[in-house]
Amino acid sequence: MSMGPTQCDEVTEVVCLESDLQDGQMKEVEVNHHKIVLVRNEGKFSAVGGLCTHYGAPLIKGALVGNRVRCPWHGACFNTTTGDIEEYPGLDSLPTYKVKVEDGKVYVTAGKQTLTKRVKEMSCRVPGVCHTVLLIGGGPASLQCAETLRQNNYGGRIIIVTKDEQLPLDKTKLSKAMNIEVEKILLRPSDFLQQHGIEVLKEKEVVSVNTEAKTVAFNDGTSQHYDQLLISTGARARAMQCPGAEMENVKLLESYKDAAGIYQMSLGKKAVIIGTSFIGMEVAAYLSDKAASVAVVGKSKFPYQFSLGPDIGKMTMKMLEEKNVKFYMSSDVAEMRGVKGRVKEIVLQNGDVLPADVVIVGIGVIPNSHFLKGSAVEVDSRNAVVVDKFMKTNIPDVFAAGDVASFPLCIREDKRVQIGHWQLAQAHGRVAALNMLNKQTELNSVPFFWTVLLGKSIRYTGYGEGYTDIVFKGNVDERKFLAFYMKGDDVVAAASLNFDPAVAKVAEIMATGKKITKSQAESEDLGWLQLP
Repeated sequence: MSMGPTQCDEVTEVVCLESDLQDGQMKEVEVNHHKIVLVRNEGKFSAVGGLCTHYGAPLIKGALVGNRVRCPWHGACFNTTTGDIEEYPGLDSLPTYKVKVEDGKVYVTAGKQTLTKRVKEMSCRVPGVCHTVLLIGGGPASLQCAETLRQNNYGGRIIIVTKDEQLPLDKTKLSKAMNIEVEKILLRPSDFLQQHGIEVLKEKEVVSVNTEAKTVAFNDGTSQHYDQLLISTGARARAMQCPGAEMENVKLLESYKDAAGIYQMSLGKKAVIIGTSFIGMEVAAYLSDKAASVAVVGKSKFPYQFSLGPDIGKMTMKMLEEKNVKFYMSSDVAEMRGVKGRVKEIVLQNGDVLPADVVIVGIGVIPNSHFLKGSAVEVDSRNAVVVDKFMKTNIPDVFAAGDVASFPLCIREDKRVQIGHWQLAQAHGRVAALNMLNKQTELNSVPFFWTVLLGKSIRYTGYGEGYTDIVFKGNVDERKFLAFYMKGDDVVAAASLNFDPAVAKVAEIMATGKKITKSQAESEDLGWLQLP
C-alpha cells in the first residue's frame, strides 16, 4: 500500500493578508521555492502552479476571467480552482495547493517536491475490452484525442498511425529552432505512451478507408479494423510548379528530418526562401545568422499581407532586413536552373537571377485527404473533411480533427473554416474523444496563434479573414503595438507585439461570447480591456 504525503513533507506559510486581494485579482507568491498563483474569486481563495505547462510562461502576467487564467504567451487556459487545463496548447494541468484563511491571514501549503505540471489521471488498456479507436495522423489532434479517451476511463485499444519516423512532436518548433534535438520536442516520451496503452505505429501510411467494413488499409499491404476512427492527417506543404522545382536541394518543411536537413544544407550557404507567410518568414529569420545569405521571394508587396496586413508585414520585413535578409517582393519564380540535379540559381519573372545553394518553399498547404477517395466520407471543394461542431463527419463513428478538417467556428456564427493552428487541433482532438464516448461536447474554442521572428513573438487571436479595417494601438514602427481587425462594426481578430496580455484578454472576451465593438477598439481609453 502506498503512503500519502505526511505532514512533515509540507510547508505552510502566510503569503498575504486577506485584504490584499479583491475578487477577480491574482497575486504571485512563493512557498518552499514553488511559484504559485493565488486567486480570489467570489470571496474564495485558491492557489495553483504559477507557470504555464506549455512553455513555462508566468501566469501572473496572463488574463484572469472568473475562475480561469489564460497564458499571456500562447493562450493556454487553466481552471484556477482545479488547476485543470481547459484550453490549449500544452498537455498538462497545474498542481493545486491548499489555502486557508485565518485571522485575516492567507496561508498556502506546498509539498517539498517542486512540481510545475500535473498529469491528469489516466486509465490504461483493460484486458478483454474488444473495442478499438484508430487515430490516423501523428499530430496534436491524435495525441490529445488518445489522452482524453484515457482520462475518461476508456479501456479499449488506442492506435495512432503516423507516416513520420518519430513519435508525436511539437512541430511548431521546427521552423523556429531547426537544429533542436528530437528528444527536446517529443510531446510525450515512449514510456509514457506505453504506460497508458497508447500504441503508435510509425512510418505507416493509410491508402484507403472502407467505412462499411470499418477497416483501414496501409501502404505496406496490412489493414486494421476500427470501431471508431479519427482522421487527423493534417495538411502537406504545397510544392512549387515551375521548371526545375523537382531538383534535390529544393526543400519543403514538413518533418523533423526536413528541418535538420535544411539546417545542415544552409550553414554558410546561400539560402533562398519562396513564400512570405508564417513558415517562410520564421525560416528566413532563423537562418539569418547561419546561412551566408538569405533571400526571400514573395508574391505580395509585403509579408503576411493578407493575414496580418501590410503595416505589420512591412515592420517584419524591416526587422529581417536589419539582419541582412534580402526581399524580392511582388515577384514570382519563373524557373530554377541547376547542374546535376541541384539548383544553382533562381530566375524570377522580372529576369532577376538569385544564386542558390538551397531553396526552401513555404507557399501554403493542401489537406491530406487523398486516401478518402472512393470512400463515403464527405470532403469540401478544397478537399478538407467536413465535420459538425462535435467533430463528426457524415459517417457514423468517423470523426475528423486538425488541419484536415473544415469545421463550424462559433465566434463567426458557425461559418465553415479550415484553420491550421496547433491549439485548435488539440481542441478538436479533445472534443472528438468526448463525443466518441457519447459525452456530448461542442467545439467552442477561440483560435489563438503565435509566430516568432528573431526572438520576438507576434500573438494573434480570433478569425480575421475578410477584415475591412485595422485599428492600431501603440506604434507598429516601434514594434510595440496592439492591432484590432474590424469587420464592419465588430472586432473579429487581434494581434500584438510587446503588448501582453492584450491578445489573451481579447481571446477571453471572445470566449465568453461578447462582441468587441469598433468604438471600443477606437477609444483612447482601453480600460475595458483591464490591462495591468
